[in-house]
Amino acid sequence: MSQNKLHVKTGDTVVVITGKDKGKKGRILAAFPKTNRVLVEGVNMVKKHTKPNPTNPQGGIITKEAAIHASNVMIVDPKSDEPTRIGYKVLENGKKVRYAKKSGEVIDK
Repeated sequence: MSQNKLHVKTGDTVVVITGKDKGKKGRILAAFPKTNRVLVEGVNMVKKHTKPNPTNPQGGIITKEAAIHASNVMIVDPKSDEPTRIGYKVLENGKKVRYAKKSGEVIDK
């Protein structure tokens, strides 16, 4: 089975473009290429009922992020701070990097 390629990586700043959290910005905490989903901080918050355990001896209801589909997020342009599509190009030193289509700014350092 081939691995899916996502247009975003862990640590990227993204904006949600559709759904109940449309317009929210956040950092990607985790990416799951097999299911095409990403975990964005502060987005798609769900309440989870937990049993008492060593880390949470009280138990109860905690609020945490749930994964959303990668197609519902767009990377934020580092120059203009607005959503942009990304492209790939190879630099002179042979390194393949992602760049913002709107400004041409390189996203990978």
